[in-house]
Amino acid sequence: MMLNPLVSVCIPTYRGAAFLAKTIDSVLSQTYPHFEVWILDDNSPDNTQTLVAHYSDSRIKYIRNTQNLGPEANWNRCLELAQGKYFKLLPHDDLLAADCLKEQVAVLEKDRTGEIALVFGSRQIIDPDGRVLMTRGLTRMQPGRIERRMLIKRCIRAGTNLIGEPGNGLFRHELIKRVGSYDASHPYLVDLDYWFRILVHGDAYYTSTQTSAFRVSPGSWSVEIGDKQHRDFKGFIDKFQSDKRFQISRIDRMIGLAKARLNTLARALFYRYLFFGK
Repeated sequence: MMLNPLVSVCIPTYRGAAFLAKTIDSVLSQTYPHFEVWILDDNSPDNTQTLVAHYSDSRIKYIRNTQNLGPEANWNRCLELAQGKYFKLLPHDDLLAADCLKEQVAVLEKDRTGEIALVFGSRQIIDPDGRVLMTRGLTRMQPGRIERRMLIKRCIRAGTNLIGEPGNGLFRHELIKRVGSYDASHPYLVDLDYWFRILVHGDAYYTSTQTSAFRVSPGSWSVEIGDKQHRDFKGFIDKFQSDKRFQISRIDRMIGLAKARLNTLARALFYRYLFFGK
């Protein structure tokens, strides 16, 4: 067990200057100081480069792609560049709670046998101005270890990602070689796709504490692809049902697809009210 293991927090960004500073600040404000911050600028046409240049913290490493690679390839560059014992990917408009790294590192450091593959908590949903719209977590779940297949089944039957966005989880860097790259074949589920593949290698641990904040705004990738949620979920569930390691039953699939359809409608109505109903 290392005394102060390094955490790699990687921030992939494109046209993210409006929110990027708040995201960076949320990392620099962590009560756990042993981290590096990689900012992967996907050739943004805004003032991202100038904004990052204002920071003098030596833990920040900035790279600007010579051409736009797209979200999937830029996320995968983060996996390639990270140097820490632990890895967290944080989209450019999301935030970390102040104790996020401290709590999550502590869980994984206590797990000396490596039986915990992923640690995560609850998260807030915030609007473009940072106002909290809701808090989401695992209902009726106490803090502690969660058997992997139970968590997978809960996500499938909920028709959505109960674990949270990329910034909500932390895992060991050594798993990257075993899990592989991010796969955006089903864009809405790119984060849950990775969580599922990580859970092949161990159980999860739920802290229940608020770990991150996920920002929704009219121009965010999640809003743009949100209306495709049900279609993406069908392709996603078929992919993992075909792999016997995940033990997804026909009933799981049926319930999940029905819930995903309802989630798509609810999400569309929510975004319509939030961005166009005022």
